[in-house]
Amino acid sequence: MTQPIRVIVADDHGVVREGLRTLLTQAGLEVVALASSGEEAVQLALAHRPQVLLLDIRMPDLDGLQVLRTLRDQAPEVAVVLLTTYDNPTYLSQALQLEVAGFLTKDVAPDLIPLAVRAAAQGHALFTREVLRRALQEPRSVEPSADAEARVLALGLTEQEVRVLRLVAQGLSNQEIAERLHISLNTVKTHLKHIFSKLEVSDRTQAAVWAWRRGLGE
Repeated sequence: MTQPIRVIVADDHGVVREGLRTLLTQAGLEVVALASSGEEAVQLALAHRPQVLLLDIRMPDLDGLQVLRTLRDQAPEVAVVLLTTYDNPTYLSQALQLEVAGFLTKDVAPDLIPLAVRAAAQGHALFTREVLRRALQEPRSVEPSADAEARVLALGLTEQEVRVLRLVAQGLSNQEIAERLHISLNTVKTHLKHIFSKLEVSDRTQAAVWAWRRGLGE
């Protein structure tokens, strides 16, 4: 029989912890530990090595981003899904660069949480579209670094494809990209088709996440 996915739940509110444990257990997942602080989340993750850590952002001792950064160094095999009340775009952009496997708000439909955990355990990422949309539409004042752009060019994207990808990561629509770059809508669609193929992603949301993780979203 296939072993259930092992999960740790970290939240500083006991009612939330127990509610998530019940929800995940009923979905066939194995909750191996509960943590009430960021430091405890790190210790338990290192001790149990679960496939997934379901983690709140606002935590005592260490916040969720500090936990995520620590685990990327010490236990990179543990996928982290952030579940939070705060859908701050800054949190999401930092989390994406730390290779978070999901970012959900606590008002999400409950059945989406086990789906996000399963996706994370399988090496995929799941973000609610509303959270990602708000983050990608947040105004950016900093241009992407030359190093980030050079790394993307090295993967085989053309300079124009990098421009299109950067605008996708900033939340622009195809029509807005066409107007910004003074090209036709069909040309934008062609560039996107090539970008998706080269990055091995299936849609613009995945392309945007890919770009953010490599420094092109700023």
